[in-house]
Amino acid sequence: MDRSTTTGYVLIFLLFIGFFYFTQQNTEELEKQNATNSDTTQVESAQELSVDSSEALEVIIEDTTAEIVESLPELVQTLKNDKITVDFTSKGGIPKKLQLLEYNRYDSSDLILFEENQSQISYIIPLANGNSINTSLLDFVPEARGDSSIAFTATLPGNAKIIQTYTLQPNSYKMNYDLRFVGIEKIIAPNNRYAEMVWKAKLQGQEKTIEDERNATTIYYNYASEDDVDYLSETSDDDEETLQGNVKWISFKQKFFNQTLIHSRAFDEDGIKIYLEKGKDETYLKDVSAQFYLPLDHDVVEENMTFFYGPNHYQTLKKEKIHLQKMIPLGWGIFGWVNKFIVIPVFNWLEQYFSSYGIIILLLTLIIKSALIIPMYKVYKSSAKMKLLKPELDEIKERVGGDVQKQQQEQMKLYKQAGVSPLGGCLPQLVQMPILFAMFRFFPASIELRQEKLWWAEDLSSYDSIYDFPGGFEIPFYGDHVSLFTLLMTIVTLIYTFMNSQASGQMVGPMKTVMYIMPIMFLGFFNNYAAALSFYYFLSTCITIIQNFVIRKFVIDEDKLHKQIQDSKKKKVKVKKSGLQKRLEDMAKKRGVDPYTGKAKGGNKKK
Repeated sequence: MDRSTTTGYVLIFLLFIGFFYFTQQNTEELEKQNATNSDTTQVESAQELSVDSSEALEVIIEDTTAEIVESLPELVQTLKNDKITVDFTSKGGIPKKLQLLEYNRYDSSDLILFEENQSQISYIIPLANGNSINTSLLDFVPEARGDSSIAFTATLPGNAKIIQTYTLQPNSYKMNYDLRFVGIEKIIAPNNRYAEMVWKAKLQGQEKTIEDERNATTIYYNYASEDDVDYLSETSDDDEETLQGNVKWISFKQKFFNQTLIHSRAFDEDGIKIYLEKGKDETYLKDVSAQFYLPLDHDVVEENMTFFYGPNHYQTLKKEKIHLQKMIPLGWGIFGWVNKFIVIPVFNWLEQYFSSYGIIILLLTLIIKSALIIPMYKVYKSSAKMKLLKPELDEIKERVGGDVQKQQQEQMKLYKQAGVSPLGGCLPQLVQMPILFAMFRFFPASIELRQEKLWWAEDLSSYDSIYDFPGGFEIPFYGDHVSLFTLLMTIVTLIYTFMNSQASGQMVGPMKTVMYIMPIMFLGFFNNYAAALSFYYFLSTCITIIQNFVIRKFVIDEDKLHKQIQDSKKKKVKVKKSGLQKRLEDMAKKRGVDPYTGKAKGGNKKK
């Protein structure tokens, strides 16, 4: 492997390290909200989400108090379609439990997105007498409206009503949510004509590694006037943000699933607050909440919303046409484009014909490597040319001694004569970089690979441990287990490095050491990543070794290449100096210094 090719690998490695570090951080640290303004948005520190008894309904309007406060037996109603099952409670008239029917948890049990005390929707309504109503404490009367719809009604003082209607869409992860306040204008406070809507949840883990899932859990949101999405820090233990109005949707996003509240128009009022903190119980990922303000400026107020409870599947989210698919971390810039316009379409196309994801990943790798065969051929050809020029490069180095500038000039002249570019092995390597980084984001985020088995790997979306260290022992920068696909990837990368070193003889000194250290460092990086990612890099390196062997043995004729170099050297080539080099030489001459040796002119003459 020649120096330029090696430089390309080192550059890719350094960029990969930077990219790896960058993806562990949020793109920006969102501004912290003042604690005194976030009391109503923070998730309670208690185990349950139910409102504290001190917030009980305080209504002093004749004899209606006892009627409203009196607790009735809880009634549970269920709606179901092909995708989800939702249980509703008459206590607050809200969803109590939701199951995704097409998925299971990592232990094969039912995938319950939330259940008792893990999700709550409530409204705080200020009254004219200075008190307030908290709908989570009200008993709603259910009324079935067909097989897929149910309405919950609560009667307030002054015969005002709150009606919450839920309708499951057929064969869909969406549930329409229509909220109506009737006769509300007569009883609300004249100086505070808003209902405060609080939506909060305790997100429970669904995957094998809770810490990995926690680092992918956060709150996403989208403004109706913008195409892009934003989010709170995924890696922070707590974060919050106060949003402007015109918010189209807010999503409680986990690694592979999400709960999203979508407004038919937008949540228009400013001051929307979102908050998350690390779950106090290790069985929970994070506690999340969102607080909205709904104007009650008419006697009848209606808000039309939709809940999306489903997977973070790119095509499924994209069909909603409100940028939900941007919650899936496919990478920024060109890396995201590669995933969206190349990798995902090819992957989905292969899924139509093959059921084994091992075969799909193999074919995807072959397609990508075939597409890169031309730049890789240039790498091999450049490496072969540099190998043939090595004796002459060594002769130049010996002839000019320690004069680095003279050595560089002679080398450039030789490159020109031989028709060799010193960057010929470096630049084609960089062509692979977008693919390299795109795959780094694609495989860990692909729900298609979740719980898919391949040989010893039980789940291609997680690491494939063949041995867990006993007693909680953990090796720094490596982990507490041995992932076999990562180990195989490292071994074939070391073999590839050794083969190139032996073939070219160009790696010497510290550079040779660096090239062997890189695979060892990747062993630590990828040990906790998705098995599919390590499997892809393992296959890619194996195919590269085969390509390398075939091209060098059957495509590149070194004798013919050597003759071409010698014929090119016979041509007279004038090496042009750069503008900077000319200016530096002129400055040296004005000071009476030889621009090639750096010594004062005449300084070495004998007296």
